[in-house]
Amino acid sequence: MTSTEQDVTREQVRARYAQAATRVDAGNSAVLATDGCCSPGSCAPESVTVDEAFGAGLYSADEQAELPATALAASLGCGNPLAVAELREGETVLDLGSGGGIDVLLSARRVGPTGFAYGVDMTDEMLALARANAVKAGAANVEFVKGTIEDVPLPDSAVDVIISNCVINLSVDKPAVLAEMFRLLKPGGRIGISDVVAEDQLTPEQRAERGSYVGCIAGALSRREYLDGLATAGFADAEVVFTHEAADGMHAAIVRATKPVAGPSGCCSDAEHATCCEASAKAECCGPPTADASPATSCGCR
Repeated sequence: MTSTEQDVTREQVRARYAQAATRVDAGNSAVLATDGCCSPGSCAPESVTVDEAFGAGLYSADEQAELPATALAASLGCGNPLAVAELREGETVLDLGSGGGIDVLLSARRVGPTGFAYGVDMTDEMLALARANAVKAGAANVEFVKGTIEDVPLPDSAVDVIISNCVINLSVDKPAVLAEMFRLLKPGGRIGISDVVAEDQLTPEQRAERGSYVGCIAGALSRREYLDGLATAGFADAEVVFTHEAADGMHAAIVRATKPVAGPSGCCSDAEHATCCEASAKAECCGPPTADASPATSCGCR
C-alpha cells in the first residue's frame, strides 16, 4: 500500500467512525447497531437484528449496567478485551482505538482509584463522545487523547497493559502498531487484544473478497502474520486464539503477548531501569546501578 493509498484508507476509516459517533449523539443507535465495524452490517451478512457476537452483546449484563447507554451504543468491537486482559488494581491501561470509551470506562473500574485508563483515538467525534461518557459515568481516572495507534502521544514504558477491540485490523501500518505497543509497555507488561484474524491459507486478495477494509475484513492479518509480527516487535509468549467466525475463514480472535522484563543482553536499558527492577524484583536481572557500567548495562546486571 502506497503512502497515498494509506492516507485514503485512513480517511475512510476516520470518516466511518466519525459518522458512527454522530449517529449515537443523534440517538440513532439502532442504525449504528447494523452498520458498525464488526456488526452484522460489516463482518457478517446484512441483518436488521443486533448480533450478540459483536458490539455491546459481548459484554455481560453487569458490565453493561456500569455504563452510559451512549457508550454501549457506540460499541463496535468483535470481542471483550477485558475478559482476557486480567486487569489488576493499580495498573495503568491503554486502549488503542478507544471509540466511545466503553473499554476505557470498564478498565477504569477494574484498576480502581490507584490505577488509570487511557484511550487513544484519531476521530474528534469519537473523542468528544468518549469524554462525555466519562463525565456521565463519573470516571475520574481516565483520559482520552487524540492520536493514531501507530503514533500514540504517551512516553516510553508508560503503561502496564494494552487492550484494543477490533481496531488493529484497520491500521494501514500494522508493524508500526506492534512496535508502538512494545514501546509503550513497561517491561513485564502485556497485551490483551480482540481483533479479526484470517486463517493462514487466505491470501490478501481472498480476505478482500470477504469484506471491506473499513468493515474489518480486508485489512486483517493472518494468524501466522500476527505471531511473526509480534515476535519481530520483541514480544514473548504470543498467542492468537480464534473465538467465533466473522466471515468465511475469518475469525474474531484473542491476541495475547508480553514484553520481556530483560532486554536481549539480559539487562535493562537506562530508560527501563526503574520499571524493569520493579517488575522483576530480581537482582540477577537488575541490581543497583554501578559506577563502571556501560550505558547498555547501567542497571547493574549480575
